[in-house]
Amino acid sequence: MRYLHTMIRVRDLDATLRFFCEGLGLRETRRMENATGKFTLVFLAADETPDAEIELTHNWGVEKYEMGTAYGHIALGVEDIRGAVDRVRRAGGTVTREPGPMKHGTTVIAFVQDPDGYKVELIEEGSRARS
Repeated sequence: MRYLHTMIRVRDLDATLRFFCEGLGLRETRRMENATGKFTLVFLAADETPDAEIELTHNWGVEKYEMGTAYGHIALGVEDIRGAVDRVRRAGGTVTREPGPMKHGTTVIAFVQDPDGYKVELIEEGSRARS
């Protein structure tokens, strides 16, 4: 088995691309527009893990999605967590937890939110506890 991607539905594709690409440093790997189905799919990946993608699904004309209670977050490892948080702010993302050590641990984390409210945990690679 091989992990392929995680899909999230987004209202404003441009704002979400700013958040993930400019803010978090992911890059667009491919895009598919389907006029018949009235949707656009955009796949994003980090250079370090090109096979693990995030799929942004933009259903044309949909103005709102319900987040649900089962979704948790996407986790991304970053070298410079404070720099990543600053880039997210500049790209229009929201910081919901400033960088700092986890409660009861030393791993440095932060939480940010994309324009649709999806939470993304940033984990500073150098501080990460290894098992």
